[in-house]
Amino acid sequence: MPEDDAPAPEQDFGAAVAEVVRMIPSGHVMTYGDVAAALGSRASRAVGKVMAHEGADLPWWRVVRAGGHPPLHHEARALQHYRAEGTPIVQGTAVWRLDMRRARWSPSTDADDPF
Repeated sequence: MPEDDAPAPEQDFGAAVAEVVRMIPSGHVMTYGDVAAALGSRASRAVGKVMAHEGADLPWWRVVRAGGHPPLHHEARALQHYRAEGTPIVQGTAVWRLDMRRARWSPSTDADDPF
């Protein structure tokens, strides 16, 4: 097969990110770094770039920042999804975040485990 017909590595990475994100069960989340690690990579920023450009058709709210905070500038919309899915939330005095100990998921964990 000629090299010109081979898909670009960025396209392959984007498709792989999308596949992992689609696997995250309702009520659970992964960090950008978790998604990258599931792909054998350390490219969490590249995962963020994929999500920013191609994530609209994915359950984007299930990919969060390492501290348990939702994607920047999408907090209110994400919170609606978390409440609807029963994602564990820790409410602080001024801000909220996800309870990563209970909500974090990886492809190697049992997806049927309710937390």
